[in-house]
Amino acid sequence: MSSKDWIEKDYYAALGVEKSASSDEIKKSYRKLARESHPDHNPDDPKAEERFKTVSEAYAVLGDEKKRREYDEMRSLFGSGAFRRNARGGGQPGGAPFDVSDLFGGAAGGDARFGGGGLGDLFSSIFTGGGTGGATRPRGPARGRDVEAEVALDFSDAVRGVTLPLTLRAPGVCDTCHGSGAKPGTQPVACSVCHGAGVTTRNQGSFSFSEPCRNCQGVGTVVEEKCPECHGSGGVTKTRTLNVRFPAGVADGQRIRLAGRGEPGERGGPAGDLFVHVKVRPDELFGRTGDDLTLTVPITFAEAVLGTDLRVPTLDGTVTLRVPPGTPSGRVLRARGKGVVRKDGRVGDLLVTLDVVVPAKLSDEARVALEAFAEQTPPAAREHLDARVRRFS
Repeated sequence: MSSKDWIEKDYYAALGVEKSASSDEIKKSYRKLARESHPDHNPDDPKAEERFKTVSEAYAVLGDEKKRREYDEMRSLFGSGAFRRNARGGGQPGGAPFDVSDLFGGAAGGDARFGGGGLGDLFSSIFTGGGTGGATRPRGPARGRDVEAEVALDFSDAVRGVTLPLTLRAPGVCDTCHGSGAKPGTQPVACSVCHGAGVTTRNQGSFSFSEPCRNCQGVGTVVEEKCPECHGSGGVTKTRTLNVRFPAGVADGQRIRLAGRGEPGERGGPAGDLFVHVKVRPDELFGRTGDDLTLTVPITFAEAVLGTDLRVPTLDGTVTLRVPPGTPSGRVLRARGKGVVRKDGRVGDLLVTLDVVVPAKLSDEARVALEAFAEQTPPAAREHLDARVRRFS
């Protein structure tokens, strides 16, 4: 979560507690809300999942005494009159035109005036002392970008789980310089401007602002002799194959995250993540609802009336179900434990829907037998319908 989230989001309201609430009150409220909105208790409910994420994010801050104190200080700074709102949603510190979005520098990248760091660097200076005695940490090489890929799985593989090779063509670590960006036999040297810190500090009134060093782009080192293969970036485009494990019960549309398997960062920076989007091919027999498998089985009129033992397929064998006499069309029979098996041990069921088939044509013998059956069968109970019909007769 970003500094902007801390200012814009009211975590006390998200947990339904007052600002003066004790740690125990915050914990109790969080547990209650998390239990009510947990995805396991609200399957296929995106709103409940979003509520769960919101209360979890709020508790991650308010449940930590240090983070809660910094959160309160930050919101107090913006809510105590230090920044007065204007029509653009910004403020006017000291009467000068000001837009709070300038501090954030948009959704990504930050404001150029703060070296791309935006509000994060501003408050880092406020809370850590900035250039007035606080330690300055090197920013280091930038993290690599995340990579997305899509994989289509067979229905049975998605239910049981499978490991598949995934071939990607994307930036990877340069084999010549091993990600340093420097010519073999040489090494990056410390930046002469920031002396390896990666940031420079300047004072402005009561505040001290730190920004990435423009000479080394915040890395702290400079490549004097660039690698001939990657030209100093530390990465080249290459084809690579990964073995990706898809867990049992993976669903259509699910996204699997592989940490550190995305694009490598420049000059040895940490790699991004790989996100694999799963598409599940439909099965010719089975459907799926959560952890349950579904199957529709046709039965004859006689089987529905007299009852029968019905042998049906599962994904890994067969099972026999008892159809009781007088079963109506559309009735659902349940074969327990024959659905999706999760890695945490949870098992779904096989839900079999019975479909009574009405023959389009009958032989003469069958028609005679059916007419004899009809004469011996009591009429359907539809007196309530007949009474309404008579009102319009």
